[in-house]
Amino acid sequence: MSEDKKAEAFHWADQIAERIIREKGDKEIYTCASGITPSGTVHIGNFREIITVDLVVRALKRRGKKVRFIYSWDDYDVFRKVPKNMPKQDELATYLRKPITMVPDTTGCAESYARANEIKVEESLPRVGIYPEYIYQASRYRSNVYKDGIRRALEMRSEIRDILNEYRTEPLDENWFPVSVFSSFTDRDNTEVLSWDGEWAITYRDKDLDKVETIDIRNTPNTKLPWRIDWPMRWAHEGVDFEPGGKDHLTEGGSYDTSKKIVKLFGGEPPVTLRYDFIKLKGMGGKMSSSSGEVASLTDVLEIYTPEIARYLFAGTRPGSEFAISFDLDVLKIYEDYDTTERIYYGLVDVKEQRREKEKRIYELSQVDEANIESDVSYQVPFRHLCNLLQVHSGDIDAVVASLPDLKESQVTRLRKKLSCAWRWIENYAPEDFRFSLSDEKTCSEMSENELAAIRSLKNYVDEYLDVTDEKAFSEYIYKAAEENGLDNAMFFKVVYKVLINKERGPKLAQFMKIVGKERLLKIFSLY
Repeated sequence: MSEDKKAEAFHWADQIAERIIREKGDKEIYTCASGITPSGTVHIGNFREIITVDLVVRALKRRGKKVRFIYSWDDYDVFRKVPKNMPKQDELATYLRKPITMVPDTTGCAESYARANEIKVEESLPRVGIYPEYIYQASRYRSNVYKDGIRRALEMRSEIRDILNEYRTEPLDENWFPVSVFSSFTDRDNTEVLSWDGEWAITYRDKDLDKVETIDIRNTPNTKLPWRIDWPMRWAHEGVDFEPGGKDHLTEGGSYDTSKKIVKLFGGEPPVTLRYDFIKLKGMGGKMSSSSGEVASLTDVLEIYTPEIARYLFAGTRPGSEFAISFDLDVLKIYEDYDTTERIYYGLVDVKEQRREKEKRIYELSQVDEANIESDVSYQVPFRHLCNLLQVHSGDIDAVVASLPDLKESQVTRLRKKLSCAWRWIENYAPEDFRFSLSDEKTCSEMSENELAAIRSLKNYVDEYLDVTDEKAFSEYIYKAAEENGLDNAMFFKVVYKVLINKERGPKLAQFMKIVGKERLLKIFSLY
């Protein structure tokens, strides 16, 4: 078995790609789909579906297959709730029950509320190497692209009702129609379909105004199929081969169960699917909700995670596993886990073959451009250490880069990205006891004679030995300064931290002092 095949055998995306090929046969092009209603901020939980499709698309392409990745903006859905994080709540409330595409953008950034939410995603996805073909369903419906699908649903009205009733506790009545109408009088969906003439004409009543109108579905912008019929109609229309779904859609009796039967009435077959679980934000219970506004977007995540690590979070986790996107101290571990995977990929860590092949494939799928992976490993330094370096240099990335004599030119760009993320995390999310800044004035005014003497002894040891010993050897001089002046180590460490950063504890002391450097330490200790 080739090296590539070994790696592919372990990753779920490759397994799904093989299943698609097996079940759908050898096709000229495979269509993979995703989509969402832009009812509010498109959050990182929604991104899980997008990247799940992207990973499978990449796996199919690796097998030499042509793939069409479509992403549907369901912007002809109803505006049902005003998210709490949107401005001008009262104004937005006047558009409830209208299509989302008709709701204005109260932030003033786009031509509509829906478009504002779409733009944010379309601008952020290229940052993580994702380039779908966007389909705007409002445009499709309003230009009557689906007129034949709507008529087919009306023709199959009885069969569709029977399928839906299999999963309903309260059956749909005989007067039910598989189509909804936005009133041409109010643009709202508070309407009732009264009849269909068997051809192209629908008669409906506006419940708000008690007005009746007959429309031709070939040239009206007002008709739309309900979700459980719209989804399978579009599967057939686009020839979708793969589309994942959240566990709410893929539970027994959910929209996938009904859609896989209804799609056959439109002359299509259900796609291969995959259930993905929800994502939490660390410290927040429950799933995220666009309509409530309690979300973190991909842009938010990319503030503190590099694009590769944002992808790694998903490439390294099976879709059916729930996990949390962390903004707390777990960020340190996530960066270090990724660095371990990278070292395994470049052969710098000796692990068993099965793990090596698994980690290698995860690393490949984590890259923004899988076809052009760097020939050299990135600069390997723990994320915690980078944070300490940044804080010592007050966030000056240039100073940090200049302080690393073993940094290769090929590693600089990647390191700068990581440093930018690290500094944003420190400023916005790091716990208070993790943050520090070096003192530039006397911060420890009440010290005993022994403590002052110990600080002065340490100053002398810094002057003489800091630059000529390693971290472990210099730590012995810290202990020696305490012992010579009658202080126990724990007490002296508190004094040193208080002098350096005005806190009683901080980063590992000897390592921290090496980072700060002789010149700055002598300047601070000279205050005492």
